[in-house]
Amino acid sequence: MVDDVNGAVPIAPKRLVVGISGASGVIYGVRMLEALRDLGVESHLVVTRAALLTLSQETDLSADDLTGRADVVHKLADVGASIASGSFRTLGMVVAPCSVRTMSEIATGVTSTLLTRAADVTLKERRPLVLMVRETPLHLGHLRTMTALAEMGAVIAPPLPAFYARPETIEAMVDQSVGRALDLFGLDWAATRRWSGLSKAGPA
Repeated sequence: MVDDVNGAVPIAPKRLVVGISGASGVIYGVRMLEALRDLGVESHLVVTRAALLTLSQETDLSADDLTGRADVVHKLADVGASIASGSFRTLGMVVAPCSVRTMSEIATGVTSTLLTRAADVTLKERRPLVLMVRETPLHLGHLRTMTALAEMGAVIAPPLPAFYARPETIEAMVDQSVGRALDLFGLDWAATRRWSGLSKAGPA
C-alpha cells in the first residue's frame, strides 16, 4: 500500500493484537499487556474461556483485572470485530500463551473464534504472528503442525528461560520471554536483558 501524497509506504499504527489461550502460562499474556502499556502500544485483547479458567488457577487476578490491562477488549465470539479484518492495520499479533488446540486451529485455517480468525488474518496480511506455544513434551503431530505454521510465516516462540540473563525470580524469567517476543515486532522493552558477550571471568 502506497501513500498517494508522497509515495511512501505508511507506517503501521502502534497497536498489537494479543491473544491469550488456555495453555498454562497465562502470566505471559498478563505481562505482555503490561509491557505494551509501558511502551505506549495500543493493545487489542481477545481471551478464550479456557484462558480465564487458567487465570483463576495460576494467579490471584480476576477476569476484570486481566481485561483492565488492555486498551481494547474484544469478545471471543465477535467475528465482526475490527481485528477480524485485514484492513484494520496492526503491527501483528502474539498469542501468549498459545495452546496446542489454538495452534492447530490456526494451522488449518478453519477458525471458530475471533482469536484464531485474527491470527489467520495476521498470516494472510503477511504481518508477524508470534505463537508462544506452551506444551511439553511434543509429539510428532505437534512438531508437524509447528513446521506447517513456520512455512506459512508464523514464528514459533516457546517461552523458554534464558539462563544467560541470570534470572533470580520467576518474574524475571517471564519478563525475558515476553521481551524477546516483543523484539520480533521491533519493540524494545526495558525489562529485556541483552547479551553483551561472554564474561571475562573464567571458571574457578
